Amino acid sequence: MTKIHRLYAMTHSLYSGRARAYLIKRGIPFEELSSGHESFKHEVLPKGKLPTIPTLVTPEGEVIRDGAAIIEHFEVADGRPCQPPGPRQQVISALFDVIGSDGLLRPAMHYRWNYPQDNLHFIRYHFLHSQRDIPERQEKTDYMMNRMRHAAQLFGVIEQSQTLVETLYKAYLEALNHHFERYPYLLGGRPCIGDFGLLAPMYAHLGRDPHPARLMQQYAVRVYRWVERMNRPDQDAPEYIDTGSDFLTGDEVPSSLLAVLRVLAEDFIPETQAAAECINTFLAEHRPEAGTAAVGRLANPLGSADFSVRGHPISALAQPYRFYLLARVQTLYADLPASDQTLVKDMLHACGMADVLWIKLDRQLGREGNLEVWQ
Repeated sequence: MTKIHRLYAMTHSLYSGRARAYLIKRGIPFEELSSGHESFKHEVLPKGKLPTIPTLVTPEGEVIRDGAAIIEHFEVADGRPCQPPGPRQQVISALFDVIGSDGLLRPAMHYRWNYPQDNLHFIRYHFLHSQRDIPERQEKTDYMMNRMRHAAQLFGVIEQSQTLVETLYKAYLEALNHHFERYPYLLGGRPCIGDFGLLAPMYAHLGRDPHPARLMQQYAVRVYRWVERMNRPDQDAPEYIDTGSDFLTGDEVPSSLLAVLRVLAEDFIPETQAAAECINTFLAEHRPEAGTAAVGRLANPLGSADFSVRGHPISALAQPYRFYLLARVQTLYADLPASDQTLVKDMLHACGMADVLWIKLDRQLGREGNLEVWQ
C-alpha cells in the first residue's frame, strides 16, 4: 500500500507552491489539506509550533514545518537528486532558492494587493474557502486580507515605491523569459532546488492572480510555461527539442541566467546589506539567548532595513529567514577547494551578486523543534 503524506497548504499561498511542486516533481504521493482543516489545529500545530504553511505530516506522523525543511527532508533521504553536481551550479541553485523565498516579496505583494479591480474577487474566494464554514467566516476573511495588505506595506510596497517595483519586476521577467527560450528549467532539463524556491512567488501570486498572470501570459509566455511545467509530474517540455532531461554538463551556468541575476542584484544586494546591519544591531542590543525563536510569530520584531534602489528609498522588514537560507550558499562556497571558490567568485562578480558570499549575521541560525532559532 502506498504511503501518503499530508501537505497542509493553500493554493494562494506563496510558500506552499514551493513544497507542492517538489512533491509533484519527485512523484511523492500526498494529499493536500487546508490549514483550516480541524486536524491542523489539534494534531499538527502542537508539533509544528507555528500556524504557518506549508507543513507536512509524514506517513509515520512526523511533522515538518516550512518549505525549505520539507524539501531538505526528502533531499537528505534520497541522495540530493535536485542538487546539481558542479560547484557553480550548486551555488546558483541555492542562491535562487533564497531569492525566490525572500527576495521577490515586493512584486509578489504589490501585484496581488494593488490591483483590486482585477484581483479582489479571485483572492477573496481563496481566503474565504481556506477556512471552515462557521458564522465568523466572512469577518475572519476580512481580517486576514487586511492583515496581508498591511504586510505588503511592511515589505516596502507603498505608493511611492510602486513604479520602481514594477520597473524592476518587468526587467526581471524579460530576462527570465529570455533564459527560458533555450532551457526548460534554470539549469537545463531538470529542476534544481533553485527552481522550487523561485516558484514560490512566481506561482501563487504572480502566476495565478489575474492581473500579474495576464502580464506574464502576454509578455513572458516562456516564464508562464515554466510555472505550468513546475506543477506537472512529467517534464512537460515538448517545445524544447534537444535539451535532454538532466542538468547542463560541465557545470555550465548559462549567460542568460547570469543576466537574470544581474537584474535581481540591483534590489537584492542593497536590501540584504541593510537587513544584516539592522539585525546585527538588534543582536548587539538584545543578545537573545541560544535557542530563542528567530522567525515567525514567536520572534521579536527586529526593525526595518532602510536602503535605496536607483535613488529611491525603500524601508522593508528585516527578516532573519533570508540569512538562514543564505547561510547555505555561504557554506557551499566555504566547503569548496580554492580553485572552485575562484570560479564561483568570478561568476558572482560578473552578475553583481558576489556580496552574497560575505554578508552575514553576527549570530548563526539553527533549527530546533520546527523553529529557526538563534545559536
